[in-house]
Amino acid sequence: MHSFHNFHKTQLNQHSHLLNPRLQELHLPMVVLENFLTSTKEISVQELEYVPYQRLVLAHLLDEECGGSLKKVLVETLHDRATGALEISTPPDLNKDDLIKISTAVSHLVGLPNFDSMSGKYYACFDVKDTDNSDSYLRQAYRLFTLHTDGTYVEETTDWVLMLKLKEVNAEGGESRLLHLDDWEEMEIFAEHPLGHTPMEYKSPPSKNVSVSVKRQTFYQRNGRPCLCFIDQFAYPHTIEQALFLRDMSNSMENSPKTLSIPLPTGHILLMNNHFWAHGRESFKENPQLYRELLRQRGAFNEQV
Repeated sequence: MHSFHNFHKTQLNQHSHLLNPRLQELHLPMVVLENFLTSTKEISVQELEYVPYQRLVLAHLLDEECGGSLKKVLVETLHDRATGALEISTPPDLNKDDLIKISTAVSHLVGLPNFDSMSGKYYACFDVKDTDNSDSYLRQAYRLFTLHTDGTYVEETTDWVLMLKLKEVNAEGGESRLLHLDDWEEMEIFAEHPLGHTPMEYKSPPSKNVSVSVKRQTFYQRNGRPCLCFIDQFAYPHTIEQALFLRDMSNSMENSPKTLSIPLPTGHILLMNNHFWAHGRESFKENPQLYRELLRQRGAFNEQV
């Protein structure tokens, strides 16, 4: 067991990212993870999928290994409008099951993941390869994945998004793209426009296994500040004016010099507040042997700060 003081000052090693001080970097040291994985060795990934309470048990055990302070750091950072995102690094050479356990513990310290209709689980794993015949940009390696937020086409609340790189070979490019709304120079122009508050229809393609359509305002308020709900692929505007508004808004975000392009090493986690961070992906350089595997979780906060 570690005291809060010692863990926070030495083992957590939390600091601002060099590319943008809003993004916080947090290192989970090997000694913490070794103890955590040893204490959870009897809990398989299949058991995590079948027995929901074991996911929260993992969260408790990881927080305990961190002296009871990891949850506090994660929750306070995600709720802080000035930051709201973390890159969490782990030591190299952890296997897939280990990374699923770690990401499960992290996500359940900040909230509860939504059921992922694409995978039929509380998380989804998907790959990006040289060829793709899917019906969305998610797996299309050589196309820019434009800035967006998650949860636009589902009825559940999506407060946060977690992304973890599980494996990567023969990959050049494909960096994570991030934009904090308060860094976006033209945010107020679009957030204050009447069409920014007009409900827009969102529907998903067949691969998402979500048959409902939902109406979402593009901009809404939380704690007195504008928040965003948008993805270009799944928005179905009903008028030309709505379509032009969404096009111009997306172009404005894409052209913002404050959009970050961040390489995410294998085993690293991106965890962000979905209300005021937009995310996307750079295109990859073409390679017939390209392969990347990602894990995604997204869900709701279980407490407010």
